[in-house]
Amino acid sequence: MIKKLTSFVLFCVFLIFNSCGPGERSGKAIFQEDSKEWFQEGRAGWKFDDDQFIGTSLGGSGFAMTFKKYQNFTLSLEFYPDAGINSGVFVRCKNKDISNTDCYEMNIWDYHPDQESRTGSIVTRAKPLANVETIGRWNSYKISCEGNHIRTWINGKLTADIYDDDLSEGYIGLQAAEHGRIKFRNVKIKEL
Repeated sequence: MIKKLTSFVLFCVFLIFNSCGPGERSGKAIFQEDSKEWFQEGRAGWKFDDDQFIGTSLGGSGFAMTFKKYQNFTLSLEFYPDAGINSGVFVRCKNKDISNTDCYEMNIWDYHPDQESRTGSIVTRAKPLANVETIGRWNSYKISCEGNHIRTWINGKLTADIYDDDLSEGYIGLQAAEHGRIKFRNVKIKEL
């Protein structure tokens, strides 16, 4: 009886740990130290420290971006913003640059002057469906791009859900702007 109960408990634990949505526990790591798969531009400094990818800005803006274009995917990552940073995750960028018109910008900026473009929004395309507070702690971001359907979740809460035919593929970028620091870790992509 104890063996059967133990087997049942182990099976339940296996199901729980493998029941996450696409890309949450699997995928290829991107933005890795010493990788030649990304580059940086602009006025922010980027460094690795203890498996964290840290962007620091003392004014202006800078970004790190993949050399590879992605079309349909689930991107998952963790982020830790301080109170002064203006950050974001940019996907399907047409060019090797960040822009809220030539990329989908999933914002990370709780104190954005226009709260319709705060953390969880897709800037200029969708205001956040949920108001999440992210300053000074680790948070999860999940971004799904499948055809023209774009969705985002922060800490498990759906924050954006749109259909948009503007951008079908492109580069992925991480931003550090204004005055502050943003930390990223466990950045993984699963192509669909």
